This record gives sequence, structure tokens and C-alpha cells, in this order.
Amino acid sequence: MKLSYLLCSSLSVLLLAVSPAQATDTVLRIGDQNYYNVRASIEASGALEGADYQVEWKHFQSAAPVAEGLDAGALDLGFLGDSGFIFLAAKGAPVRLIGVSRQNPDTIALLVPKDSPAQSITDLKGKKVAYWPGAWSQQLTLRALDKAGLPHDYVDFVKLMPIDAAAALPRGSIDAFPVWEPYISQQILFSGARPIITAKGLMPGLSSIAANAESIGPKRAAIADFLGRLRKARAWVEANKDTYADLWAKKANLDPAVSRHWIGQAGMTIEPVDPQAAADYQDTADFLHETGALPKAFNVRPVIDTSFEHAFHP
Repeated sequence: MKLSYLLCSSLSVLLLAVSPAQATDTVLRIGDQNYYNVRASIEASGALEGADYQVEWKHFQSAAPVAEGLDAGALDLGFLGDSGFIFLAAKGAPVRLIGVSRQNPDTIALLVPKDSPAQSITDLKGKKVAYWPGAWSQQLTLRALDKAGLPHDYVDFVKLMPIDAAAALPRGSIDAFPVWEPYISQQILFSGARPIITAKGLMPGLSSIAANAESIGPKRAAIADFLGRLRKARAWVEANKDTYADLWAKKANLDPAVSRHWIGQAGMTIEPVDPQAAADYQDTADFLHETGALPKAFNVRPVIDTSFEHAFHP
């Protein structure tokens, strides 16, 4: 009896000692962008506490290196815009869309300087409008022109990265700046810019939760668990907007007034790829093809993975 008890006790101790080591064998390599604040929301909310896997964060300034990491297999998960994912998948990269993030459509807008007389897209004839090929900036402007029945050359497009356009608008080097947050809040608060168009009624403005296809099999349980925790983190942000905005401002080295303005109205949610999201992605892919950004028509259905739907529900 005493020997059996000692053996059982020793086995229990051994199992306790081994389990944590086994739990940390799985590592999720996740690519986050400067302003997607995925890592910040996870850390601020404590959503990863108790996870039986490790997360290795990779921080990037834009979507392009996130896409490269997913394509090369250096990332298991990556966060990027809808068009960024579509471009990546359309070139044959081993990626799957496993979830989406929606946000308030007013957080994607076309801005004009505070003293601009422009009130709508029709007032921008021949004016210099910043854009980046395939990005939300191009989509928003072209869709606004289409809705108004105007040709795509109605405005003078100027190819600029958002950070350069942000400096050009207050100087008067461009007449309009279609962009997303936190650039919108920065421009409104610091230069008095104002939006004349938002994404509402024009484009879905979805963000992609993309997975490397080869990571899904061996890391399915960890990926599913992370998605559920990310959803909880976003819910925590919505319930603690000012607290989170101040924490995020420190991480991003931005003025707290900017982060509070943005987070206060962001309304970000984490959701599965439901039929509406799939339709929105196909609409964006078709739009990119129509504008010439995508050389060939692209069917998004084969790159959508709906098997993680259960992970988004409590």
C-alpha cells in the first residue's frame, strides 16, 4: 500500500512537472501591424492568461511584410486588410481566411483640409487625391466616384504612402486624403481636417485574420483557442475604452487624445467568416479586378476556411 501510494504520488508529481513543458511545445507565430493593436488588446485585457501554448509576436509597420511572412511560412497567423489578403491569396500563397474584424465604417474616410470648400466627391474635380494601389484609400475614392456616376480620372490621383500623405495634406501638397485610423483622428485633432466621405454604404472595410495553410493542421487547437481569447480581448476593449486607449497610446507612441478619439468610436469586433463576410470579400476581389489592381478575376471561396466558427462563440 505504502509503495503504491508513493508510486502514485511520484507519478502525479512527474505529470505535473511534464505537462507545462508539453504545453509550451506549441508556439503561435503571429504577425501584427502598428495600428491593428492586436497584441496590445491581448496584453491589456490579460486574455492569454492560462493558455497552454506560447505566442511569439512579430511586429510590422505595414501589411506587406505580414503577407510575406504568411507566404514564407514564417508566420502562423497574420492580421491585414481585406485587399492585402486577396492580393496574397490571388498569387497562390498558402493562406486561408479564418476570421474577420469589422469596425465602424466612419473609421475609414476621405479627409480634406479645414479650409477646403469641398463638401462631396463632386467638388474634387481635378484635385490631387492621395492613394495607395489596392488599399482602402483607393477603394474608397473609386467607389465614391462610381456612386456619383463620375469617371475614375475625375480626380488627380497621387501615389503616396499614408505616412507621407499625412504630412502632405496640412501643407497643401494634396487636396484630399482617403485613409483609416488613427490617421483620421490625428488629422482631425491636430490640423482640423474633416471627412467628406466615409466607408459607410460604400465598402465593407474588413480586416483579415489569415492563417498559413500548413499551420492549421498541427496547430488547430491553439489557433482556435487564440481566436476565442482575441474575441474576449476585443470585448474587454469595448468595456474599457479610455483605459485601453491610454495604454495603447503609450505602446504606439501617440498622443492619448488621438487614441481616445479613435478607440471611442472604433467598434471593432472579431467574427467568423460568415456568408456576408464571404460575399464582402468576393465583392472586393471583383472590384480590384475591375480597377486593374488584380490582373485576373479571383474566386475567394477556395481560400476561406469556416472550420473555426465555433472558436468565436463563448
